[in-house]
Amino acid sequence: MSEETTNDVNTIDDLIKHSLAQDYNKANEVFGNVMTIKLADVLDQQKIKIAGQIYNGDPADEEDPLDDEDFEEDEIDDEESDDEEIEDEEDDT
Repeated sequence: MSEETTNDVNTIDDLIKHSLAQDYNKANEVFGNVMTIKLADVLDQQKIKIAGQIYNGDPADEEDPLDDEDFEEDEIDDEESDDEEIEDEEDDT
């Protein structure tokens, strides 16, 4: 794993060097590579976690940041604020 860390640091160093040299095309390419590597790592971690839950009976996370209830509350709040804005506009006329 230390080799991966060294490669990531060198890649980020390259990104900074290209940015400072104003070689933005190369910096953009390096940035894409860095993000691809980091995204692949996160995706692999999630695959391992889900496989552990399915095949090994590992407990699921207690905090799921994307519960449907969270979105429903946001939608209701948005609708209420929209209604208030409409009422305010009608009162002004």
